[in-house]
Amino acid sequence: MNIPTTKFGISQPASRVEDVRLVTGRGRYTDDIAPAKALFLYVVRSQIAHANITAVDIDEARVSLGVHAVYTAVDFDGVMENKMAGIPVENVDGTTAPIPYRPILASKRVLFAGEAVAMVVADTLKNARDAAEMILIEYDYLPTTMDLDFAGEVLHDEAPNNLAYDWGFGDRIATNAAFEAAAHTVSLDIEHNRVICNSMEPRTCYAEVDGDKMHLCFSGQGVWGMKRTLAGAFKMEPENVRITNPDVGGGFGMKVHAYPEYLMAAFAAKQLGQPVRWNPDRSEAMLSDNACRDLTTVAEGAFDENHKLIALRINSISNLGAYSSGFGQNIQSTLAQKVFPGVYDVQIGYFGVKGVYTNTTPVDAYRGAGRPEAIYVIERLMDHASRQFGMDQSTLRRKNFISASQMPYTSLAGELYDTGDFDKILNRGELEADIAGFATRKEQSATNGKLRGLGLCFYIESILGSPQETTRIKFVDDGIMNLYVGTQSNGQGHETAYTQLVCEKTGWDPAKVNIIQGDSDAIPVGGGTGGSRSVTMQGNSLYKTSDVMINALKSIASDELEVGSGDVDFNDGAFEIIGTDRRITLPQIVEKAQEKGLNDILDQSIEYDLPGRSYPNGAHYCEVEIDAQTGYTQVVKYTVVDDFGLLINPMLAEGQVHGGVVQGIGQAITENTVYDETGQLLTGSFMDYGMPRASDVPMMDFHAELIPSTANEIGMKGCGEAGTVGALAAVMNAVQDAVWDRGIEHVDMPVTPLRMWTWLQGAQ
Repeated sequence: MNIPTTKFGISQPASRVEDVRLVTGRGRYTDDIAPAKALFLYVVRSQIAHANITAVDIDEARVSLGVHAVYTAVDFDGVMENKMAGIPVENVDGTTAPIPYRPILASKRVLFAGEAVAMVVADTLKNARDAAEMILIEYDYLPTTMDLDFAGEVLHDEAPNNLAYDWGFGDRIATNAAFEAAAHTVSLDIEHNRVICNSMEPRTCYAEVDGDKMHLCFSGQGVWGMKRTLAGAFKMEPENVRITNPDVGGGFGMKVHAYPEYLMAAFAAKQLGQPVRWNPDRSEAMLSDNACRDLTTVAEGAFDENHKLIALRINSISNLGAYSSGFGQNIQSTLAQKVFPGVYDVQIGYFGVKGVYTNTTPVDAYRGAGRPEAIYVIERLMDHASRQFGMDQSTLRRKNFISASQMPYTSLAGELYDTGDFDKILNRGELEADIAGFATRKEQSATNGKLRGLGLCFYIESILGSPQETTRIKFVDDGIMNLYVGTQSNGQGHETAYTQLVCEKTGWDPAKVNIIQGDSDAIPVGGGTGGSRSVTMQGNSLYKTSDVMINALKSIASDELEVGSGDVDFNDGAFEIIGTDRRITLPQIVEKAQEKGLNDILDQSIEYDLPGRSYPNGAHYCEVEIDAQTGYTQVVKYTVVDDFGLLINPMLAEGQVHGGVVQGIGQAITENTVYDETGQLLTGSFMDYGMPRASDVPMMDFHAELIPSTANEIGMKGCGEAGTVGALAAVMNAVQDAVWDRGIEHVDMPVTPLRMWTWLQGAQ
């Protein structure tokens, strides 16, 4: 592969080009660009978690000041179907799990506090809120189902005992036999707490209709799924639907899917012939955004007499909330399966998951989407086994690693790990984390009345999402290269990475590269962002498209150089006659093509198919201090050694790791979604929900031990979700280490001061 070196090329820690715009207030988020005369949508939500709706009185609200319309479910008749979609999994018996009916606006029954019942459209948000207060909803209360015991009030006829699905992977019989024959077995019960995403920018949207054309702009992670949803809902031709994503202030999987509010806004705009906007406050977002995680697991490992892992058995119960949202059924099943059984050489195992419905907000993707949950379980189990066997945290892992000599390696889950050297990364991690000095640091903490613990997580993840991606390169006036991409930046620094890639490939001036994203009219197909796919997929697609453009321009270059095309090569941003110093630059050729009116040649696009997935991996070392008097737990040292393949921009990768780790620390120590027995959310504001703060996080020590992937041309492995995948178990294994000598042999997330203080008191 011939890659020229530029000042703004790959593998350089270039500063983010988008930050000048974003930090100077020139970012263009959905609420910034909503049409000036757009009406305001306010959603009337159920305050009850489970009830039959007996009456909805909207008469007074309809005539309230500034109100243009009040809509309930009956108003959708003949305009669009009052239904949200979901993706089912296959049950162990071969049947397809049902997707129970979920309305956009509830008409007969509500199943969680925060479910939409009506909507008000008015001149101002205040007018809409005032009118909403006038709507009277009468309920016939029903018992709430909050426990994961399949014994509560049935929420859906299609799901007896509230069993949403019963999924399994692996050979149950062989696994059970291996456990029977094992010299050692270990078991661990694990709780995985529910969290709320809380992206900096809440979900928001506006919709407008111009003739037969409908436009929806929303804060999301891609436009093409929403385009299909909207076209299907209104039975419109796809070409008459335009979806856009502008700047987006964080997505993390929560913004991947369609939500009822987007369809409500589109419906209102269509009915009223005016633009309609929706922007929730934080508490409304916490009620209505898809929740995340929330499962319990029994994890078991079978080992031979030499402590070699011979079988894994994992059985989980996943809380789906009130409905099957989007990928809700897939998160803890088919997506978690991708990293089963982590980095360990074992070919016998069973992974079973049962989904359950409860009267809570639906659960869907969050940073890592199943892989953090799976790795958390495996790495907590390996740590627990180490203690049972009297080994340190590294010895048992080394004994069971897939070796570098075994690569490429087909995992128990059928995933092809193309490259990796886990032993090498662990060695580097022990050095960078100064494991040799931990005993001294532990003694120093003890003198200050603190318990200190060291935790390790060795993770692997799989990039997910569509295996296709589209790139379009178009040269326009003033020497500008428009680069159209099928992914969607949510703050990751895509504009910088893509500019580096295209400049590396073409030698183009980075100041004259214009990244265009998030517009279904500008690029017909794309995969959006999610599953650590963006730069790997888009980067390789961009490289291929650059090759297509260069080859298309070669004929013009050969004419200008007065030689045959076979005598011309492209290097360092210029076409040159092979074996000579005669050359003509790419900008000169583009200018010649424009002069000749050959604009078709200057507009090239391809849809790239990724040959195979890549598997980022690495070691996370965490140290915590626990105040024995108060139970306060503090992460005081954090070291990461990652294998991301080829790094496009080390600074961007490190930033992604930092962000992911913080989200993991938040879930492990501070965050927890709490409902009471009636389904009321008790943590519906930042006064009650413990978001991680800067004071909760140390400066992280990031290192790269890079082994390029063979599954794509550039050699990338993805990094967007790796931080979270590794952080959960690293933090909790450190907490467990800190309190083990106090007789506390099991801890679960979140380690709030009260929980820790209670554990410590109970151990006295």
